Order: sequence, then structure tokens, then C-alpha cells
Amino acid sequence: MALSSAELQDLILARRCLENPSLAARISNIVGSPIEKGFEMLPEKWHQVVNDATRKSIEAGLDVALWTMDQNRPETRSSNWWHKLAVGTSGAAGGAFGLAALAIELPVSTTIMLRSIADIARSEGENLATPEARLQCMQVLALGGRATNDDAAETGYFAARAAMARAVSDAAAHLAKKGFADKGAPALIRLIAQIASRFSIVVSEKAAAQAVPVVGAFGGAFINTLFIDHFQDMGKGHFIIRRLERLHGPEEVRRAYLQL
Repeated sequence: MALSSAELQDLILARRCLENPSLAARISNIVGSPIEKGFEMLPEKWHQVVNDATRKSIEAGLDVALWTMDQNRPETRSSNWWHKLAVGTSGAAGGAFGLAALAIELPVSTTIMLRSIADIARSEGENLATPEARLQCMQVLALGGRATNDDAAETGYFAARAAMARAVSDAAAHLAKKGFADKGAPALIRLIAQIASRFSIVVSEKAAAQAVPVVGAFGGAFINTLFIDHFQDMGKGHFIIRRLERLHGPEEVRRAYLQL
């Protein structure tokens, strides 16, 4: 069944969210200088620090995010501004103490971001009690940073989903049997590693912007607000598409998306 005119407008909104500029481009456009200058200021072995911090943040973040959420309000509007304020506050604290605070600040901001993503998922009709919906919230973190082979609009969003489909499916099957208690299961470790490899790209961009000495506490709050805004866009687009797929099937929605 073809999408209605209202559903096509939703799909247009989803595509606009998912095809927004990268976080690096958004920061550079507003700050007025290329983010590469910040990368030059990062210390050696920084990528390993970022990779470790992102993996630990993802592992810890989702459960904490869902503990604090009322999941019994399906399809009510998500509280995006509240989450922006919370992440901005954590960014201000991190910015005040510089790059050394990333290992402390990132788990906090990631947890708040996952809560915001889950709130968006709930507003689009996802049942957050299911392992599938929870894993889809985690997967949004992988949609915000493109791999080197995601070089076109057609291959960006859907290629990222396709690349992770097996890992998400295996993790969901494990969780359906064992629950979230066994977080050391190979299926979950593989999924978290895939998500972290993409999420760390965006975290590195955030860290590079915060490495500039003039950024400080105000800049840390500002950059963190852009950070969560970027992933709120990814979450909104992703869960609109998931809602439409539940009604019309993945192939029909993908075809309509690529024709926009």
C-alpha cells in the first residue's frame, strides 16, 4: 500500500533529519573555522582514549537512560529541549576542565542522549520494553558518524543499517533469551564494537572542537548542545522510518525515500 500524503511529509522530514550535515560541518559553520585545527591540538594516542570512552559509555548508558523514563506514555511528544539543557550543562562542566574531563563527561552526555533518543522512539510508537526497540536506540549512535564507504546519500543511512543488521538481529535474539543481564555475550560485544567504531568518529569531532583553548565552559555547553541536536535528528529520522516500515514494509519505505 502506498504512503499517504501525510506519511510522505513525515518521510520528507525523516530524510531531512538523516541527511543533515555532519557534526563537524555544523560546528565549523557556526564557529567559523575548520574543525581540523582542533584535531591538530589533540594529544597522541587520542583515538584510543576516545574508543575506550565511547565503548564504556554505550555499555552503561542505555539501561540508566531507561530507568528514568516513563514508558507508559506512547506517542506523546518527546522532551527534546529538556535533554538539550541537561547535555549542555554536562558540556559546560567538561569544557571547564578541558579534554581530561572527557572520560567523565562523555558517559553522562551519552546517557542523556540515549534517554532523549529513547524518548523520541517512544513518541514514534516503539515499545521500549522489547530488546529490538532498545537496540534500535543504541543503533542511532552509529547513524550519526559515516564510515569511509558511506559517500553518497543513497548509501549513507540505509547502508549503515544494512551493515549492522546482522549484529542487531543476533543481539536481539540473545536478549530475547537471556535479557540484559549477560552483557558479556559475544553478540552484544560485537554490536557495541560496531556502534562504538562509528560513534567514536563524532566524539572525536566533538573533542577536537573542545580542544581549542578559547572554547572553555561556554563553548563546551554549546558544542554539547550541537552534539545532542545532531543525534536527536538522527533518532527522529530513524524512528519515523521505523514507524512507516511497520505500516508499509521496509521495501516500500526505502523505495519512497530514495525517490524523494
